[in-house]
Amino acid sequence: MMEKKSHDKRFLAYGMYILALLIFGTNGIFVSHISLTGSQIVLLRTFIGGIMLTCLVLFCGGFDKDSVKKERMPLLLGGAALGLNWVTLFEAYRALNVSLATLIYYVGPILVLLFSPVFFREKLTKRKLLSVMIVAIGFICISGSIVVTGMNSLGLLSAAVSALFYAALIVINKQISHTGGMQTAAIELDTAFVVVLIYNLCTSGIPHLTGNDLPYIAAIGFLNTGLAYLLYFSGLQKLSGQSVALLSYLDPVSALLFSAFLLHEVMTPVQIVGAMLIIGGAMFGEIKKK
Repeated sequence: MMEKKSHDKRFLAYGMYILALLIFGTNGIFVSHISLTGSQIVLLRTFIGGIMLTCLVLFCGGFDKDSVKKERMPLLLGGAALGLNWVTLFEAYRALNVSLATLIYYVGPILVLLFSPVFFREKLTKRKLLSVMIVAIGFICISGSIVVTGMNSLGLLSAAVSALFYAALIVINKQISHTGGMQTAAIELDTAFVVVLIYNLCTSGIPHLTGNDLPYIAAIGFLNTGLAYLLYFSGLQKLSGQSVALLSYLDPVSALLFSAFLLHEVMTPVQIVGAMLIIGGAMFGEIKKK
């Protein structure tokens, strides 16, 4: 009986985690229907999502003040990296397209793997080095084709910067070990809102919503941020590190599929090869040799 309950909980955890990743994969779809700038969308997203998760944490007993105080610096830096990460990624969606921006963005974890000896004092094995090389070739295929075909080079730069912020976010969050996942998400979203608010005041200004934007803003705020993060961390806590690492690639794969079917985005043969190399190489680096 106990074994069946444990199996059911694990099955539920897989379901929640996979559903969260599939929801994350629709980010570009919603962004493509909103008339605001990327930074203005992120401002509203962090505002709505931050309020939702903060209220949820308070409802569940509040923040662990000792842990938050001890780890306040990585929490604040993580929030800043998260906000700027989304700003550059959403701008890349607009300037490039969802498919290519997503693929370049997912070079971020490989950068962390490459510099793991520096940041985490982890040995860079031959397997991991081969994984980095495969992803690098895939990145060259995609970025080279963008330059050759005359696509927006600014979009390429924005996507590359988003990958750097993504890598920074991973490195910073590795320093957070005492603050719970939901509390970390709430604090980082709230911090991201403040950072992106300052960024907007210095650039595009406060967003002015139209009636057509409202349903998509509501979806990306409540569904893709509040609900998705709740499902993500609820499932994350009950799954093994290996399962989490491998399943995480459902996000870019689903983003590619959604953009192909719903936005009718078309990739060239070279870009398709690059996509396979980036996702395949990244997964190869995550799979542990038995």
